[in-house]
Amino acid sequence: MSSTDLGEIRDLASRVVSSFADKRASRAWWREPIVASAPVDSRFLELRKMAAPDHILPWELLRSARSVIVFFVPFARFLPLENRPGSLPSRSWGLAYVETNELISVLCQRIKQKLEARGERCETTPPTHNFDPESLRSRWSHKHLGFLCGLGRFGHNAQLITPSGCAGRLGSLVTEADLGEGPIVGNGEACLHRAGFKCLKCVKRCPVGALTEEGLDRRACWERLKFNLASGGTLHGLPPTTHVCGKCVSVLPCSFHDPVARLLGSKRAP
Repeated sequence: MSSTDLGEIRDLASRVVSSFADKRASRAWWREPIVASAPVDSRFLELRKMAAPDHILPWELLRSARSVIVFFVPFARFLPLENRPGSLPSRSWGLAYVETNELISVLCQRIKQKLEARGERCETTPPTHNFDPESLRSRWSHKHLGFLCGLGRFGHNAQLITPSGCAGRLGSLVTEADLGEGPIVGNGEACLHRAGFKCLKCVKRCPVGALTEEGLDRRACWERLKFNLASGGTLHGLPPTTHVCGKCVSVLPCSFHDPVARLLGSKRAP
């Protein structure tokens, strides 16, 4: 496959998300997905410095891997608006999390089916809960893969800020298909604070102080996610993996777009 075929993957992702939403009895949680890719090369060695010392490398997931594909499914604008009030996540935020996990799995499988029909093998991983319970670091970090593929840049809230913001979910897979370089952002910052502008609104939004000006306390964040589910509040009755909060991505300058690019009046060119 040539690099131009990434466009086919992007078209497929758009159709899958639209079709999935149409078939749900619930509300349409999502906006248009965005997709980036990168060749499997030495850049991914950085995963063991950036993410976790034991992070799986693409060629360990699939020995013949030639490309990494990462996609971002942004949430509809009403969802962060509903999640902003109070200290607990909204019921809709929890429901969207559950259904988005299913959507990510379906989207990965549809991309895999398309590529394998052309003789290009693929490997996928679960959309969530693939982290070490002690270090709380993922051994397959969709966020860090997205960073290396040029899907977005990290914000102070430890989320990936894409051209469609950071309020949404990520998925990824590796494939034998040669998709070439397919970034959608360049190397500049997308976080206002990291770019030298005044912000840190994500810090003020954290209900338990897990996110500070110095960074993220992973343990405090994880304990809060477990509390949200166990409290018997807004998430009551949802699956036991519904560990959500989302306050640090709800209705912020980076929720729906790249605020630095918007402030500077230019698109983030790869």
